Amino acid sequence: MLRLQRLHAGSGSAADCSVTAGSKTSFGMVVVIDDPLTDGSDLNSSRIVGRAQGTYIASGKDSLALLMNMNFVFAAGQYNGSTVAIMGRNSAMDEVREMAVIGGTGVFRWARGYAQARTHTFDLKTGDASVEYNVFIRH
Repeated sequence: MLRLQRLHAGSGSAADCSVTAGSKTSFGMVVVIDDPLTDGSDLNSSRIVGRAQGTYIASGKDSLALLMNMNFVFAAGQYNGSTVAIMGRNSAMDEVREMAVIGGTGVFRWARGYAQARTHTFDLKTGDASVEYNVFIRH
């Protein structure tokens, strides 16, 4: 289990399309991420084991859905220097979302599998979130 600590404070979107401002789902918004991955739920007391780096795009016109394209970049422990590539649709309002593991490097070379995401906390004012990822890999 890994926890992605999404911190929005002071950040904004990388790009918007002409319909983003009027969209209830932020359709077309592109966000670039470089967020800490921790081994527990509390950012202040958990060990940082890596970073989640990539992009997500608001791709649902009628429902909040994101196209996730990210790498889990490990910087500590037995997976230090290795990465896992995750891509797929994230129906953000669903309790559990499943995305594909499409590859990796280092000890995760030739990785295939899936990741299940569960949002544990989300602050509507700041956009900060804590999302648990359970990643199942065959390599």
